[in-house]
Amino acid sequence: MNIRYLALMSAMFSALALGAAEISSPSGNLVVTTSVGADGTPLYSVSLNGKTVIENSDLGLVLDFVDLSKGLKETKAVTSSINRTYNQDKIKKSKINVNATGAVIEYEGDGGKKLNIEWHVADNGVAYRYFVPKQSGRAAMVVKNETGAFAFPEGTTTFLTHQSDPMIGWKRSKPSYEEYYVVDAPMDSVSQYGRGYTFPALFKTPDGVWTLITETGVDGYYCGSHLSDYKDGKYTIAFPMPEENNGNGSASPGVKVPGYTPWRVMAIGDNLAPIVETTLPWDLVEPKYDYTVKGKARPAKGTWSWIIWQDNSMNYDDQVTFIDFAADLGYDNILIDAGWDQNIGEQRMEELFKYAKSKGVRPTLWYSSSGHWNDIVQSPVNRMDRPIVRKKWMKWMRDNGVDAVKVDFFGGDKQETMRLYEDILSDAADYGIDVVFHGCTLPRGWERMYPNFVGAEAVLASENLVFEQSFCDKEALHATLHPFIRNSAAIMEYGGSPLNKRLNRGNNGGSIRRTTDAFELATAVLFQNPVQYFALAPNNLTDAPAAAIEFMKNVPTTWDDTKYIAGYPGKYAVVARRHGNKWYVAGVSNMPETTKVDLALPMFEKGEALTILCDDKNGELQKTELKVKNPEKVTVTLNPNSGFVITD
Repeated sequence: MNIRYLALMSAMFSALALGAAEISSPSGNLVVTTSVGADGTPLYSVSLNGKTVIENSDLGLVLDFVDLSKGLKETKAVTSSINRTYNQDKIKKSKINVNATGAVIEYEGDGGKKLNIEWHVADNGVAYRYFVPKQSGRAAMVVKNETGAFAFPEGTTTFLTHQSDPMIGWKRSKPSYEEYYVVDAPMDSVSQYGRGYTFPALFKTPDGVWTLITETGVDGYYCGSHLSDYKDGKYTIAFPMPEENNGNGSASPGVKVPGYTPWRVMAIGDNLAPIVETTLPWDLVEPKYDYTVKGKARPAKGTWSWIIWQDNSMNYDDQVTFIDFAADLGYDNILIDAGWDQNIGEQRMEELFKYAKSKGVRPTLWYSSSGHWNDIVQSPVNRMDRPIVRKKWMKWMRDNGVDAVKVDFFGGDKQETMRLYEDILSDAADYGIDVVFHGCTLPRGWERMYPNFVGAEAVLASENLVFEQSFCDKEALHATLHPFIRNSAAIMEYGGSPLNKRLNRGNNGGSIRRTTDAFELATAVLFQNPVQYFALAPNNLTDAPAAAIEFMKNVPTTWDDTKYIAGYPGKYAVVARRHGNKWYVAGVSNMPETTKVDLALPMFEKGEALTILCDDKNGELQKTELKVKNPEKVTVTLNPNSGFVITD
């Protein structure tokens, strides 16, 4: 059996009074063991092939009317086999087979206390969530605290990004998931702001077991959470800070009773493949509505003037230039960024929409999320935060052929903010409009939950290449982290792949790009998002290598399969993605020296002639043939700040 009770006391005592439940994955390699501490605290531990992944760690909730974190005993366990298949065209795979062991452990305590914990245990990961049954005559609860913890073995190292202080950064718009990472750091390192770390969070135990922690299923009925700093041998779940969004909204979520919390997710593997390839954030959720107006969200490639040409490009003539540029590339989208309402105006925007339509290009429009919880002056503001005005502009966009909306500067994880995300998505769906979020929280299963959701930043993204040279200097470091951490847990609208050597309008000043063209082409594959606004500029048609432009014209933005090939976070990353029958193998390096790496590429056949885009000895892009002598040992050269793409 996949779950069984183990007596911890003599036979004269009921095994249910103080026992342990063991939940094994279908193969038996991953095991969750639950128990109850001496004070009635629910506990769990996780092992993989006999190696400890999570040591005994607390579980439980503290509610406004009852403490469900102690004084409990296990009373019942129900197990089930989970086998199902679903299709999803926006994530790393298009057809997903879910095979796991499900279990519900019921707890009771004095005074009628009740708590259920639901488990999902697959061969490549574990997830749990709480269910609060009716008790004490209550039909509503406020969750004051989740006591769930993650106690990793001593010597575990971390790959984490800091939780920001609230109301700092540009126009007091943080937190926005745009902080730097610590790499292979000890667990007792203190976060930059003393606020803990955002999801997703990656850990490596001394036994070489990797764990990626995140959450999924967060909607308007809960808040977004993060990890605390390491304290007393563990990390714990932390709720938003009261000061977020200028103090608007509660930091503690209100939930109906009976009711569920979101899932806490741990992708686990003795190598990095289960981390890169995980689909757990989507396996545990279902679509919340049908996208009946449009049918389904539309993948797209687009241009945008702002990323290189910045604010001064937000005028009619420059937008025409970028519409023409998109058409020249064969792209079907243009992102018109902040300031269009003031610099162009609604009437001329309608003319611009007609011009875009004549060129076969569909527009995405930028909006601020609000006007009352930060100091953002980029306009338009106060059009997305309330339903009456929001629906007016949704209708205007629909009537003028606007394909998608990009909403920016949210700055918080409170339940009120989660409701705003959900409301924008729902209203946009009613008008057949897809949604991209920027300056935002991490998507938590939203690719599946919200059919018209097509992208989110939630990362220190490409705009920082323009803002500061130090970010250019670290670009290779970040690119070797995201496939294992941020982009593994959710789609990531990075806005990358610049081909300008200098990041300004004339390609003759500003920040200096440290990476090669081959590196930038590789990130178009490594960074996964169904809608990509690439950081290309019109001058690239003549000053970038022809092979680079050809590749950027043809690279897909949706994928049918994803495979981890090689790498180590912070050093190098090689990932393979398949679109239809065509494979793209992309790699980038942050290593200080030139390194030869042997890759196992079983998707190719012996004797097959492949195409590789890489550097020549001078660091210039070259397109050559690569003959496969042995698919299990294809040797590539990784130069510092460089990369490659192999295609069949």
